[in-house]
Amino acid sequence: MLHVFAEPAALSGETLTITGPDVNHIRNVLRLRPGDPISARVNGVRQEYLCRIESVLPQEVLCRIEEIREADTELPVQICLFQGLPKGDKMEWIVQKAVELGVTEIIPVRMERSIVRLDKGGPKTDKKIQRWQTIAENAAQQSRRSVVPHVAAPMDWKEALEYSRRLGAAGFMPYELQEDTGDTKQRLQDLREGSTVSVFIGPEGGITPAEAASAAEAGIVPISLGRRILRTETAPLVFLSWLVLRFEIQ
Repeated sequence: MLHVFAEPAALSGETLTITGPDVNHIRNVLRLRPGDPISARVNGVRQEYLCRIESVLPQEVLCRIEEIREADTELPVQICLFQGLPKGDKMEWIVQKAVELGVTEIIPVRMERSIVRLDKGGPKTDKKIQRWQTIAENAAQQSRRSVVPHVAAPMDWKEALEYSRRLGAAGFMPYELQEDTGDTKQRLQDLREGSTVSVFIGPEGGITPAEAASAAEAGIVPISLGRRILRTETAPLVFLSWLVLRFEIQ
């Protein structure tokens, strides 16, 4: 069943009106017709609207709401992923999979060993951010999230540390030079529902000793992800999977 996000204004009584890019997807890609089911959510609202298409028009799709149910697909913690800018299209993969695993916000970070350099603004950066945000929305639809995670503008390392501090987040930094002290499991167990978690991931070249030192000074806890060295696109997914295990798997 197709899952879409709708604006609050799209709801009127027992009718849901779908507009925007979803109309073309429904009409010309999926070729849905009257009588086909659709589920919808308003961004940030936990309720899910189970609908059936009534009419497919050139600019909108009208649906009849048949059921409203509580469908909590969100982790009970807010997760901010501070991702060192990787090469090529790896960021697209990271955004997609991180959203599927429950991340709340993704912040690209310019780090010392980042090969890719994105400015804070400008057409090139804006186009990248827009692309990543679209991927985040599509992944949120596919995984039936109740929120669309935000992809922020790139930050410098110090800006990222300060942003995490302002969030009051419990900070973690997978670091390849960190020995496994055996306390990572306990630190995850100590996390409580309603808290904010930040995780800092280095680019392909890893986190420099200077960056690791400044992170430690800012209260970011260095951790080990195991005995193997993971790629930059693998490390955040391992950490997020741990949080899924911590909060969702009984």
